[in-house]
Amino acid sequence: MSATASRTAESVLSLENLEVHFTSRTGSLFRRKVVKAVDGISLEVRSGRTVGIVGESGSGKTTLANVLVGLQEPTGGRLLHRGKPVGTGKADRKAFGKAVTMVFQNASTALNPRMTTHDIIRDPMDVHAMGGAPDRSKRVYELLDMVGLPTSAAEAVPAQLSGGQRQRVAIARALALDPEVIVADEPTSALDVSVRAQVLNLLIDLKKELGIGMVFISHDIQTVRHISDDLLVMTQGRAVEQGPAQDVLGNPSEEYTRSLLNSAPSLLAETTP
Repeated sequence: MSATASRTAESVLSLENLEVHFTSRTGSLFRRKVVKAVDGISLEVRSGRTVGIVGESGSGKTTLANVLVGLQEPTGGRLLHRGKPVGTGKADRKAFGKAVTMVFQNASTALNPRMTTHDIIRDPMDVHAMGGAPDRSKRVYELLDMVGLPTSAAEAVPAQLSGGQRQRVAIARALALDPEVIVADEPTSALDVSVRAQVLNLLIDLKKELGIGMVFISHDIQTVRHISDDLLVMTQGRAVEQGPAQDVLGNPSEEYTRSLLNSAPSLLAETTP
């Protein structure tokens, strides 16, 4: 078993009373309106576990994801990596960018259309100067196998791949730096239902095999149910309900959570055992 796979369920990434506020132009000239995109959120991401974040559009999910990967500075609260505040220096940010990576919603726009799959997956390793050139290329083919793609996909550009294959390439790229946490923001919403289930099952298998922490963000509570160990339900930037996914979804205490469950048919029902 690799060192990565032997990680225990220790706290890797956490938020403490996090706030992200934006000033809106809809207010008066002298009194701008403050939009609380994230308002006092706390959560903990542990190795080998998936935290699902669910809520309607505009609930603050993507803003929270951007904070988790260092793309958005919080207005208040703290982002901690292994119990220490994430630094703002260039070296600190680069180290954090290696530890926490992201899979975006639409691989068609997230992947460089002019690069081959090989170069797309290798690029993060080049940026972080991981090993020598032969080692990086070898790692590319290991990752292709890990995400269920043939070696022939290495020379294809994104336009030559299907939607599900492109998302597998995006996942392989996120794994290239051997991260501690992957943040997946609506990674299956642009896929067909059957392909969606395959990608979800791949993420579940990778989490178990590699022992990494994962944050899975979606507006579809049934999709989140399928993949999550812990759950955060958001609306208007706030945490409505939070806890082990089985408890939250099995016996929701808030009307908002119940409404999400009642309004969302299981999109995976026909494609999973």
